[in-house]
Amino acid sequence: MTRVLNAERREAKSGETRSIVVFLHGYGANGADLLGLADPLGEHLPDTMFVAPNAPETIAGMPNGYQWFPIPWIDGSSEEESMRGMDQSVQDLNAFLDALMVDEDVLPEQVVLFGFSQGTMMALHVAPRREDSVAGIVAFSGRLLAPESLAEEAVVKPPILLVHGDQDDVVPPESLAQAAEALEAAGWKDVYAHIMKGTAHGIAPDGLSVALAFMRDKLGL
Repeated sequence: MTRVLNAERREAKSGETRSIVVFLHGYGANGADLLGLADPLGEHLPDTMFVAPNAPETIAGMPNGYQWFPIPWIDGSSEEESMRGMDQSVQDLNAFLDALMVDEDVLPEQVVLFGFSQGTMMALHVAPRREDSVAGIVAFSGRLLAPESLAEEAVVKPPILLVHGDQDDVVPPESLAQAAEALEAAGWKDVYAHIMKGTAHGIAPDGLSVALAFMRDKLGL
């Protein structure tokens, strides 16, 4: 049984939605954490609606903090619990995306998934296994989970932009190269990468500019 994801949104500045960016936040954050990016991005994407769901699981001791799945080295959960949580959240996110596209009358090629940290892990796992390709994935400061199963399980190969800070002490910067290698090995042709110099676990202005250019290109703007 899927869980309903509560989401915040910003309507398209033009009043007409021709595309949607779905923000997928990191561990311990919430949808509002990334929705602020709609302000600078919306100036250049006037026909784009921005939607930011909260992950489905609350975190004990973290008011307004959510997770897509437990992280064993943070919360002491088992690997099995982590995998089970992720599998459930994959179903939840797929159901959310399906409903969103129906409700807003947009096609997959009009949708970009924009992930940060654990949200990136979700985006990189979910999008390739969907029936129809989204316009692209913007993947900040995350990892590609289960790279060994990607080639066999990928149904589509959407364009991907990998962005990482070279000073990240939460998710190691080398995660970007590892993801790029795994994607290439699985047959991806459309993979881009950008290193944010002097940046820790976050989104720097140069990374956001590259992400904007990528989204405008893949949405055909």
